[in-house]
Amino acid sequence: MSKSWMRNSYQKLVGGAKQADPKRRNFPILEGHPAAQINAEEMVESQGGIQPTKKIKEFRIYRWSPDETAQKPYLQSYFLDLSSCGPMVLDALQMIKAETDSTLTYRRSCREGVCGSCSMNIDGVNTVACIKPIDSDTSKATVITPLPHMFVIKDLVVDLTNFYQQYKKIEPWLKARKKPEDGREYRQSPRDRKKLDGLYECILCACCSASCPSYWWNPEDFMGPATLLQAYRWVCDSRDEYTEERLQALTEDQRKLYRCRSIKNCTNTCPKSLDPARAINSMRTRHLLSVPVEKF
Repeated sequence: MSKSWMRNSYQKLVGGAKQADPKRRNFPILEGHPAAQINAEEMVESQGGIQPTKKIKEFRIYRWSPDETAQKPYLQSYFLDLSSCGPMVLDALQMIKAETDSTLTYRRSCREGVCGSCSMNIDGVNTVACIKPIDSDTSKATVITPLPHMFVIKDLVVDLTNFYQQYKKIEPWLKARKKPEDGREYRQSPRDRKKLDGLYECILCACCSASCPSYWWNPEDFMGPATLLQAYRWVCDSRDEYTEERLQALTEDQRKLYRCRSIKNCTNTCPKSLDPARAINSMRTRHLLSVPVEKF
């Protein structure tokens, strides 16, 4: 019963997508999430092009191990039959690790695009492997490397220590001066709750920070797009009563916030269709409007 239901649901999804305009397939559940919409379109298109016969695809994956110090980093080729592999890049990595090379190292957890663990650079774009469809074009290889400008621990695993330390510094939790009136929860109007849309969905995958030239050049000083997006999520939360203190902490050293040059690589690469650049600009505007004129 369960297998039949799943099979029918998948056929409805693919069938409906095929009948729609090929340039703009409709996935109502993904409305408002353009990156997910694009990934779904690519997945249906790529899977539709895979026939039951063998279709061999090359994956070139970055390899480096701290146990082999004499060996420089290199790209290793793996060849998979797409007809027996799942539709996403993470499926390919799982298949390689399980059937070909158990030494391949990478992070993964949820497989649903909500944990951010499997962030990496795929064909030149920072994204999460679990929601990135495999390109079914077998004439060119899919190149998979770690997030750029990060220290590599092994293979596709990068050191996120500095990234999480910066996240810790913004104190990402609700801070109030008194207990809620009913003693149970801090209430918020639907209008104020709406202001958090596009902020709270961040999964801390670090794709945006790893794509930001300002962060490449000043990772110790500049907080980075992901951390600043999360900071703004608390700055504009109507329930939080430490807004001014949060802004002050971010602007005591102006390099933390004002190193952003609005290049917008962060917005272009975000796998969750968020806009860190807009959040940073909004926070800078809010700070500047709160500073007395005589300060300038």
